[in-house]
Amino acid sequence: MQLQNVTILCFFASYAGALILELTQFLRQSRTLLWSSIGLTVAGLFAQTIYLVERSRQTDLPPLLASTQDWVLVFAWLAIAFYLGIKTWDRSLSMGIFVLPLALLLVASSHFVSDQPNPRVEISYQWSMVHASFWIFGIFGVLLALVISVMYLLQHNRLKHKKAELPALHLLSLERLNRINWWLIVTSVPLLTLGMITGLWMSYLSAGSEQPVSLINVAFVANALIWIAMTLLFGWLLVAKNATGRLVAWRTVLACLFLLATLLTIKFLSADSIHARELI
Repeated sequence: MQLQNVTILCFFASYAGALILELTQFLRQSRTLLWSSIGLTVAGLFAQTIYLVERSRQTDLPPLLASTQDWVLVFAWLAIAFYLGIKTWDRSLSMGIFVLPLALLLVASSHFVSDQPNPRVEISYQWSMVHASFWIFGIFGVLLALVISVMYLLQHNRLKHKKAELPALHLLSLERLNRINWWLIVTSVPLLTLGMITGLWMSYLSAGSEQPVSLINVAFVANALIWIAMTLLFGWLLVAKNATGRLVAWRTVLACLFLLATLLTIKFLSADSIHARELI
């Protein structure tokens, strides 16, 4: 197989097939189907890795800097790698039905954004990499908090109505889910803050370049809104004394959905920023 023949459709189809096999577990428990789902996910991750490596070779840039499309695909890659890591740790834990749809959404959305290299990376390669790293891991932590919060709400609803656990839907305890969610938020917000700071610094560095970055644009405002929303949630978690896990989970879901919608809007509409090359 030639590397250049690997397309986005290759790993999208693998992840879609894996999700279908995961869902069949609700109809009939089968170790064969379970391992087939994991096998398809591994194959998809392998194909996606090849695609990102080949893209990096073509653009002579790491995936975080190559283009908006590559940037979005890195999110999906991290989500799948996280899922497979969890499966290695505990195969009985149901993560596929939560993570695979998120990965499919990200891969699908990458089709609608620019795949052209961003010329503003030349402003400062090192700072671009630092800025992108802070944002990618900060936002990834928030997306994981969304997944954990959805799991918490499902587990809470099951226990509230005293329903037996489905064999195909094994989740962690409410206490552990709540604790993981808390740590994800308090870790992600500082990373997003550092991403904002380095982004402002890069805008300052671009002032004397041929392509200065204006802070009066959709991307900066949207990034600021993301940061403010997560910072408010962060502050509330630190000061709230009687916040229930269910309330934390619902607020996390709302904040994360806002972040995801805003993030995709940035990638579709942003033109004058350090993240985008042209208006999509």
